[in-house]
Amino acid sequence: MEKEKLTIVKIGGGLISDEHMLRNTLTHFAHIEGSKILVHGGGKKASSLQAALGIQPQMIDGRRITDKQSLEVVVMVYAGLINKQIVSILQSMQVDAIGLSGADGNSLVAHKREVKEIDYGFAGDIDDVNASFFQQLLNNKLIPVCCPVTHDQKGQLLNTNADTIAAAIGVAMASIYQVKLVYCFELPGVLKNVDDPGSVISRINRADYLIYQGNGIIQKGMLPKLDNAFYAIEHQVDQVYVTNPQNIFHPKNSTEICR
Repeated sequence: MEKEKLTIVKIGGGLISDEHMLRNTLTHFAHIEGSKILVHGGGKKASSLQAALGIQPQMIDGRRITDKQSLEVVVMVYAGLINKQIVSILQSMQVDAIGLSGADGNSLVAHKREVKEIDYGFAGDIDDVNASFFQQLLNNKLIPVCCPVTHDQKGQLLNTNADTIAAAIGVAMASIYQVKLVYCFELPGVLKNVDDPGSVISRINRADYLIYQGNGIIQKGMLPKLDNAFYAIEHQVDQVYVTNPQNIFHPKNSTEICR
């Protein structure tokens, strides 16, 4: 028996910080047929609020250093402002969305990242995804909207990369559904030249990725995105793409992540 299709879309970057782009993105998401899950970031808004509060944002290779003050800001921005804004817009589009942090329904359990070369603070690495909880929501025609906040089951909230969350949910749901994972941001895909939107790499495997990474073509925030994309495609997720909102349905001018 063929599995039901599930589309997981992760949105981030300028798509969230610009209200017009956000509404346009959510319009495309609303028109996806069948079961779907939305995962969102919001690092630019979090960084803006941090700066306004006199807290200097710290990033290393696209990953945020989350001290106690920063954690309070990201929880407010991710689980509060952005998550509820997205849910309310989707409701206006007749999408019955439900906003979630990892603590809600025990949906995403994580542990505080161990300190090795770098202390990332209250950054969480995922231990478990409550697949049956997500399936229950989907079976009841509710569309989960997940923010990048997890918990450790001991009362501690943690900041977890949204790309990681999308991949982890995709892998967990792959035993139940035929999963298509789409990393959606402003650009049409992974670019050979960041100044040329037409230089999209149409297909990329891990060997290609290591070459592009080594010569500096792929760097910064694209690194955790692709690390997670490859983790997903190598752990039973059926399709993984990096693209923009216009290509969610038919990702032709996009980057396909290949095994």
